[in-house]
Amino acid sequence: MSSLIEQAAQRLEQLRQAGVSVPDMPLPVAPQVPADAGVAAIARPAAEAHAQSRRVDLDLDALLAQGLLAPNAPRSMLADQYRVIKRPLIKNAMGKGAETINHANLIMVTSALPGEGKSFTSLNLAMSIAAEMDNTVMLVDADVARPSVLRMLGLPQGPGLLDILEERATISDVLLRTNIDKLTVLPSGTPHPRATELLASDAMTALLNDMAERYSDRIIIFDSPPLLLTTESRVLASHMGQIVVVVHADKTLQSAVQQALEAIESCPLKLMILNQARGNSSTGYGYGYGYGYGYGYSSDDNAKAA
Repeated sequence: MSSLIEQAAQRLEQLRQAGVSVPDMPLPVAPQVPADAGVAAIARPAAEAHAQSRRVDLDLDALLAQGLLAPNAPRSMLADQYRVIKRPLIKNAMGKGAETINHANLIMVTSALPGEGKSFTSLNLAMSIAAEMDNTVMLVDADVARPSVLRMLGLPQGPGLLDILEERATISDVLLRTNIDKLTVLPSGTPHPRATELLASDAMTALLNDMAERYSDRIIIFDSPPLLLTTESRVLASHMGQIVVVVHADKTLQSAVQQALEAIESCPLKLMILNQARGNSSTGYGYGYGYGYGYGYSSDDNAKAA
């Protein structure tokens, strides 16, 4: 069937042939549609839906007031101690250690019990690594029961790790870029009654594999729950290449530390940090550290990371 436009043209021609004077009038033209319009219409929503990591600005002066490291801080004993602590971790993470370790750039920071300084250690370790010339660092708040990283950074709680595992968000939706160039933060996310199962899921394994392998220069630090308080940290430990155990000097019983270390026996490499160790500095306190394969106390555990 001919179109209405074609029918009108035929009728005008018939009138002209019959001797009827018909003024010349332009025929309506169908609107032109670019050949790639359909592609553009499909591509545009996809591009608009592609989430960019959100940028947040940390109050560096407030971090310093809490005793945390910051890029604008003058050189201090605390900064020097973390330089000593991070060095073997970075060496292993970059595959330059004595042995090749799977997921060596995934570093879990934990403790036997609450209140030993693991979150303080996680943040300072991340800040110290962010000062490196050749590495970037992601700090993950994996203490899903009692998240504290965002609070210590002065940021509001928001979606994060658990939302990714539930497929309610992608990592780019929830990852926070900071005004410290080489530091990003992944919040713990929306509380979930089956957080342990989510951390033990295939989705978590796939996420960690992707995080470990996507960027060769990135070191990922997980602030995890205390080992003797919840089961989440034991599940998380099974995926880690290195584990840092923070021990509060003159407070944590050796038996508690030994139980905690037994819970992460499968991890090939553990670093023990003695927090609040009394020293000879003007502050009177500092860090001690012990390092090696396996676990246990040794005479080196009381050495000062000066």
